[in-house]
Amino acid sequence: MYAIHDEFPQLPEIRYLNHAAVAPWPQRAVLAVRRFAEQNAQIGARDYASWLLVERSLRDRLARLLNAPSSADIALVKNTSEALSFVAFGLDWQPGDQVLISDEEFPSNRVVWEALKPLGVEVIQVNLHNGDPETNLLNACGPRTRLLSISAVQFASGLRLDLERLGHGCQQRGVLFCVDAIQQLGALPFDAQACQCAFAMADGHKWLLGPEGLGVFYCRSDLRAQLKLHEYGWHMLEHAGDYQRSDWQPARSARRFECGSPNMLGAMALEASLSLLEEVSMAEVGKALEARVQWLLDGLAGIPGVSLHSPRDPARRAGIVTFSLAGWDNQALFAQLKAAQVICAQRGDGIRLSPHFYSEARVIEETLQLLRQLATGCGLSSSAGIPNLFKK
Repeated sequence: MYAIHDEFPQLPEIRYLNHAAVAPWPQRAVLAVRRFAEQNAQIGARDYASWLLVERSLRDRLARLLNAPSSADIALVKNTSEALSFVAFGLDWQPGDQVLISDEEFPSNRVVWEALKPLGVEVIQVNLHNGDPETNLLNACGPRTRLLSISAVQFASGLRLDLERLGHGCQQRGVLFCVDAIQQLGALPFDAQACQCAFAMADGHKWLLGPEGLGVFYCRSDLRAQLKLHEYGWHMLEHAGDYQRSDWQPARSARRFECGSPNMLGAMALEASLSLLEEVSMAEVGKALEARVQWLLDGLAGIPGVSLHSPRDPARRAGIVTFSLAGWDNQALFAQLKAAQVICAQRGDGIRLSPHFYSEARVIEETLQLLRQLATGCGLSSSAGIPNLFKK
């Protein structure tokens, strides 16, 4: 059973609020990589069969995390951008086809679609803040709309969309629904079947608490064969491992998108990290994260000069809180926070804070007190007002 303090033995001077960028690893992931490295040094790949069992476990964990019908729907990819590229350059586009995205997307979910311009594909950016965002997106769907690709949670504002409503609307309109889930998967529960998405993808290095260089691509089973392949190799074959076979075909499973040797080192780490999320349960992870986000929002709202750029409605947010402070340039404020070992990011209209379910009370309270000091010029006070739910 997990002990959160033991899993995240962060230095006491560190105030880590940057999980929307790159997350720290839990201790079990560190140990898994250490064991793997030692095994490589001592016996090499003698026990490769056991490595494959870890990879299989990782696929199973990811399938459960996304509520995919089967682990056969899961491909292990390098990153979100690669998975989006599989979709963008796999579909059979016709001149005049349209792709809908929001006007707040991270470049990964914009550039890949704009790269289809030579094929005659038009990208429509929809504003999310003039009225209801789901209504705006669905109303923008027209007879030429082929696909709607949206981030589950917008990277700068933290706005969370109603994926089930969007998926139902796309289903009614005959539009493919693609979800960049990188800012939700691992932070809040995600259900690929409930939201009726055709495709979903995410990296492992944010809310999943894993390493960079390994992510997940969910492709609905009825659509796998419709995506043209552009990468080929031994690993994506139906009969991978039969090296003497001269005839071949792509794997029927999502492994068809994995052309060559797997990132086994990354798999060791990510599988261990996901085991922690499963032990806690995503329902409990979501509740704990929500409590920490609420504390940040309430604390920031009480600081003179703070403007919040993230939603206050719990249904509209996940783990991102973005704000600005009157009298402070965002870059200068970010520099002050960095100097105080508050690990965060400058995004959109302000400073982005992103705790996780395990974030300690002192991290949140010390950050808020530092901001009070910067806003009012007062000295740091004690952390006596920490809510009971954060006390261990």
